[in-house]
Amino acid sequence: MKQQAHPILVKQVDDLEVQVFADRLSLGEAAASQAAAVMKELLAGSQDDLVMVFAAAPSQNEFLAALIQEEGIDWQRITAFHMDEYIGLPAGAPQSFGSFLTERLFSKVPFAAVHRIDSTNDIEKECARYEAQLLVKPIDIVCLGIGENGHIAFNDPPVADFNDKVWVKPVELDEDCRKQQVNDGCFAELKDVPTHALTLTIPALISGKHLFCMVPGPTKREAVHRTLSEPVSTACPATILRFHPSIKLYVDADSFGGIPDERGVEHGVG
Repeated sequence: MKQQAHPILVKQVDDLEVQVFADRLSLGEAAASQAAAVMKELLAGSQDDLVMVFAAAPSQNEFLAALIQEEGIDWQRITAFHMDEYIGLPAGAPQSFGSFLTERLFSKVPFAAVHRIDSTNDIEKECARYEAQLLVKPIDIVCLGIGENGHIAFNDPPVADFNDKVWVKPVELDEDCRKQQVNDGCFAELKDVPTHALTLTIPALISGKHLFCMVPGPTKREAVHRTLSEPVSTACPATILRFHPSIKLYVDADSFGGIPDERGVEHGVG
């Protein structure tokens, strides 16, 4: 049996449990192990099936790679959704989030069903179609990240709304969000990054019973600091995560901003 990676620091911020790991590999493996444990526990209980929502970003690579290796998950009882998609890319474009997740997850394990956002469809009709699919059953687990500007899914500060009345909506992407896609190596230049997208809204995301949030890397340090320290507001949409009843935030030393010494004292944080 593979040895579980252990955090070098665990802290509580409001309702949010923060686990700090030495590097992004151990972060991803630990998050996958803990998510898999919840998946198996739910399926072993009173639930016949699960509904899960996945993020598509390089920050999720280690987590997804480890999750598909976890033993004992009955994938044929799990329905998968993804949380956002660009508008304006051709169907099947390699930069699309549907393609990202198909390559790393959807094609690797036998899901009961995979529901993809089709942003080549009429936008208003697609929002209604995807929302209807999401509302068939409650969302059990959301696996997400946090953007450099504090977004969750594509809920950037200018368009984020904690009280959205819909679960899926079209948005214009903030320039900082678009720059992140270049920083992540998804696009060569800013001009190549689409300006609009479809996204699950914040009420849809936080409706999930259990949230697992993976945020590695030095480019996420400011976003992590803001998420943990700022007042809850759409200026940093991820701050809303601090008050979810069942959420874990996984960060590494780079994104957290410091490594505790042998006494557990934090250094270089913030």
